[in-house]
Amino acid sequence: MAHEDHTAVDNYFDAALLHPHPALAHIRAANTAAHLPDIDVAPNQGKLLALLVRACGARRVLEVGTLGGYSTAWLADAVGPAGTVITIEINPHHADTARANLHQAGHTNVDIRTGPALDILPSLTGGFGFAFIDADKQHSADYFRLAVELVVPGGLIVVDNVVRAGAVTNPHDTDPNVTGTRALIDVVATEERVHATTLQTVGRKGWDGFLIALRR
Repeated sequence: MAHEDHTAVDNYFDAALLHPHPALAHIRAANTAAHLPDIDVAPNQGKLLALLVRACGARRVLEVGTLGGYSTAWLADAVGPAGTVITIEINPHHADTARANLHQAGHTNVDIRTGPALDILPSLTGGFGFAFIDADKQHSADYFRLAVELVVPGGLIVVDNVVRAGAVTNPHDTDPNVTGTRALIDVVATEERVHATTLQTVGRKGWDGFLIALRR
C-alpha cells in the first residue's frame, strides 16, 4: 500500500469514530501558525492515548514533550476537570504556544513546566497513573527510568516513535534517534517493574509505533 492509501484508511476510521472537536482543530491550526514542527500525534493516536488514560483510571498524568499542547489536550480531556496533567517542554516558544492553546481550549487542569525534562522529572512527586513520553529520542531511556519511579502500580507508560520506519532493527544506524530508541528497549527489557510490548503503527504519520509498559 502507498502512503496515500494509509492516510485514506485513517481518514475513513476518523470520520466514523472521531467526533468533530473544534478545540483540537484550533490547536493544530495554531501550531502551524506558530511554525511549530508538524510532529504532533495523529488524531486517532490522540484518542488512543485518551482511551488508555480512561481505561487505567488515571487522574494524574505526566507528559514529557508538550510541543503545542495537542496531545496534552487529549490527555486533559481524559482525566477530566478533577484530574491533573503535568507536561514538560524544553522549548520556551513551544511552551508559550501550548499555554495559549490550552487556555483557549479551557483546560485549567494542565501544569506546563518549561525546561530540560532530566532536571524537572526528579523534582516531581509520584502518584501518576499514566505517562506519555514523546520528546527527544536520545534521552528516551532516561525518561523511562524516571517515569517508572513516578508511575503507580497498575499505571501505564507509553513511549512514542519507537519503530523509526524500521531503522531500529539496524545495529549499524548511528542516528541518535535510533540509538536512543535502542537504548530505551535495552532498559525496558531488563526492567523487572514493568510488563511491556510494542505496537507498530502505519498511517498518515508513516511507519512508526508505540512502546506500552504496565507498571507492576
